[in-house]
Amino acid sequence: MHPSELWDFDDPGGSEQRFRDSASAAEGEQRGIWPTQVARALGLQERYDDAHAVIDDLSPDGSPEVAVRLLLEQGRLYRSSGDPDHARPFFEEAAATAERAGLEELHVDALHMVALVVPPEEQLAANHAALAHATAAEDPRAQRWAASLLNNIGMRHADIGDWGAALAAFEDAVEARQATGKPSELRIAWWMVAWALRNLGSTDSALEIQRRLKAELESVGEEDPYVDEEIEILTSGDTPDP
Repeated sequence: MHPSELWDFDDPGGSEQRFRDSASAAEGEQRGIWPTQVARALGLQERYDDAHAVIDDLSPDGSPEVAVRLLLEQGRLYRSSGDPDHARPFFEEAAATAERAGLEELHVDALHMVALVVPPEEQLAANHAALAHATAAEDPRAQRWAASLLNNIGMRHADIGDWGAALAAFEDAVEARQATGKPSELRIAWWMVAWALRNLGSTDSALEIQRRLKAELESVGEEDPYVDEEIEILTSGDTPDP
């Protein structure tokens, strides 16, 4: 079983319990894998001391995957608790260890985390490096990282005001989500495209996308305040400057 089958990132408490239950019944390598995910779930609940206590009790026991996951979760805990500089060496070591072991999904995950903690001027290069590995990977789970990385590339371009490059990255992310993503993830990708279009002054195209997203949400009984906010901005006649 892959950890993603037990994860619900909207419910880290429930995820924690599922990983604890799985750990108690696990054998072999998974006895080390599941507790790393317990630590991650605790970190998402901001229970950092409890998470570190779980990590401190673990050992790779010769498993490259457990070793990489330990490094990843240590790094995530430091980043989440506000210490990205301390987190960076853990992510870099996780990336190197995963690459040596041929663990493509974890290698890209670690590179994606490196890109989140390097200085702003290094983030585009770091994200593009991770994207190159994702697109070259044979593991479908590694390949699926492409959409998230393209979104992060678009966000970095947006941060520096390069909305044309941001739009191109967000459009590529839509294409990646269409191939592999869930409907909710695809809607987010389209929202990013519309957001970039608005900031480029293409308000009619942006409004068309946001209204389509609202209709899709209503058809499944859901709502998204961010979609509603963009529609309000786009129909108010007072579009803010980028």
